Amino acid sequence: MPNFIFESAKRLVLVLFLLFTGVCQAQSIEIREKEQEVNGVKRRGQQLVVQLDHKTVEKAWKEHLQGMGKVKTSRGVFTVEGAAISAVSEEPLQIISTVNSDALGSYVWWSLDTGLTYVGKSTTPAAYAAAEDLLRGFAKKLYRDDVLRQINEAEEVLRATKAEQERVVKEANSIQASIEKNRQHKLELEAALQRNAEELKQLEQNVQHNARQQELSRQRVQEMEQAVEAVRAKLSEIK
Repeated sequence: MPNFIFESAKRLVLVLFLLFTGVCQAQSIEIREKEQEVNGVKRRGQQLVVQLDHKTVEKAWKEHLQGMGKVKTSRGVFTVEGAAISAVSEEPLQIISTVNSDALGSYVWWSLDTGLTYVGKSTTPAAYAAAEDLLRGFAKKLYRDDVLRQINEAEEVLRATKAEQERVVKEANSIQASIEKNRQHKLELEAALQRNAEELKQLEQNVQHNARQQELSRQRVQEMEQAVEAVRAKLSEIK
């Protein structure tokens, strides 16, 4: 197997493995209530844990927040004033949020301030459950997008592998055609050599025949010269 096909096959297996693990990860969504200090103020909020790349999660989360209002970013803290989240509250909310990560995954934390209190499991259970559903929906979308990305990568590797296979098959056909052409040329050369040998044999026979003809011609010349001399001798005898 050519090296390129071997490498492509390994990449395809790896991508499919990652796809499988990605699907498994999509089943693991952890959300819990957590208090966190931001800019010197302790706030109660919710934390989502996902097993995805920090940069990917942070970018997606910022875009997600932009659907709720104007996002301000400062030192890794996202702030949305007057956020509109009807599922959580009919009144505008203040969102304070961060995205962090460690070896276990990426952490999306947000605190929803109604102006009177923070959305919490015990203080505002209905709003807390709605906010939790929003985080869970965000996580599911992240995992779906990641699986789709992995599928696209797998399909791209598959396309490249098929293209390389077609190239190798085409190359094999070309090589086989060259072999057949070379074999035919060899047969033609052998036939030409055979004709050449026969022609050489005929030429050698012609040389021998010509040598005999030359000898006969020389003898005839001598006989004619002798005949001419004899006629001249008779002429000289006439007085």
